[in-house]
Amino acid sequence: MKTRGFTLVEVLVALLVMATMAAMAWRGIDALVRSREIAQARLAQTARLQTVLAQWEVDLRALQDSHGSVPPLAFDGGNLVLTRQAAVGLQVVVWSLREGSLWRWESPAQRTLQDLEDQRQRGLQQLNQRNPALRALDGVTGWQFNCFWGNAWSNCQSTGSASGGAVGPVNPNKPTQPPAGLRIVLQFADGSGLAGTLTRELEVTVR
Repeated sequence: MKTRGFTLVEVLVALLVMATMAAMAWRGIDALVRSREIAQARLAQTARLQTVLAQWEVDLRALQDSHGSVPPLAFDGGNLVLTRQAAVGLQVVVWSLREGSLWRWESPAQRTLQDLEDQRQRGLQQLNQRNPALRALDGVTGWQFNCFWGNAWSNCQSTGSASGGAVGPVNPNKPTQPPAGLRIVLQFADGSGLAGTLTRELEVTVR
């Protein structure tokens, strides 16, 4: 009985079929890996956003009025400056939106009004230097703050409110009255892994 083997053409066809199947399997694995990486990046970005919102809430619940030239809450469109309670004094906290990222800087605890004013200026200078350690969240294209005065929301940069106060650029000759609440609207960049717009309302507590 004569045994018949595979011809060269049959071997080549089999190798071609196996190579095609291996390539298709590799593409599937590669797509699965990339999908997992994208999902992990979005999860990390969402967790980072939640951390930022939690930090905002902590800052707003610890506001302390220094009764000086640095108000407990001031917003000039690009910077949100807070004066918050610390264990042995007051801290100045500056949130800033620069180059598509949110940045946060906080000072050591201070005991005098002049030190608070000096730290406010120092915080703005530190943020101008773009220290990577101060970057809180990437992918933010815009932000807006509305303040709750009396029984209505209004732009925090308005010149007045129903209750006679305003939150705007720091002006030592014009006393300001902190709002009872702060509405934060964030706009996110395409591809940032976050939704287009986020609105969050936070209570403001001033001691």
